Amino acid sequence: MPIEIRELIIRATVSEHAESDARPELENTGKKRAELIQECVEQVIEILKQKTER
Repeated sequence: MPIEIRELIIRATVSEHAESDARPELENTGKKRAELIQECVEQVIEILKQKTER
């Protein structure tokens, strides 16, 4: 009998403290942060579009 998962909850904690192994290209500085946020928003919108097409 197959099992169907109807809900999946993922939780994450983000802290503002930079770790020593953090990549410098992902620093939370002005333009880079805005670009990262914009890219995330675009990806979420694309996923929502794909979901409504099904």
